[in-house]
Amino acid sequence: MIETARLVLREWRQSDHEPFAAMLADPAVMRFLGPPQDRATADFHVGRQTAHLDTHGFTFWVVEGREDAAFLGFCGLRHVELPGAPINDEVEIGWRLRRTAWGSGYAHEAATASLADGFAKGLHRIVAYTVAANARSWGLMERLGMIRRPDLDFDHPRLAADDPLRPHIVYTAERP
Repeated sequence: MIETARLVLREWRQSDHEPFAAMLADPAVMRFLGPPQDRATADFHVGRQTAHLDTHGFTFWVVEGREDAAFLGFCGLRHVELPGAPINDEVEIGWRLRRTAWGSGYAHEAATASLADGFAKGLHRIVAYTVAANARSWGLMERLGMIRRPDLDFDHPRLAADDPLRPHIVYTAERP
């Protein structure tokens, strides 16, 4: 668990499945990530996060409001599983918030804490990636002090060659 001034980043609970599924079903949230997803897919992703935590001691944590314990989304670290991509097996930082949490600084607060936690755990480099059209995401990467790395850009191996979401850009952060 990680705590910040306004947030708690914590392990997944059964009660998170429903709001997480609702977030993944929102076309605005999924705009740069692929089609909206159903409850079964959301449940699968929760299981992956829990397994990653059990294996590595970190994951994409649930982000909740410190005052009201409201589910806001997720943020954290996990190992990249994209065979063929130049960042495969590295540790990525990722975030996704429900639409009503956008524009409040929560992603920056959670991501700053997640980077600090990863470096405190001994990681030397953390990567982040998104599609070039997702200016809000790469803008956050830049505000976090991450460096654009065109030499690590890749085509997402799970997407069709003609999918407009296939080309991804990469940013990195090095341990201070």
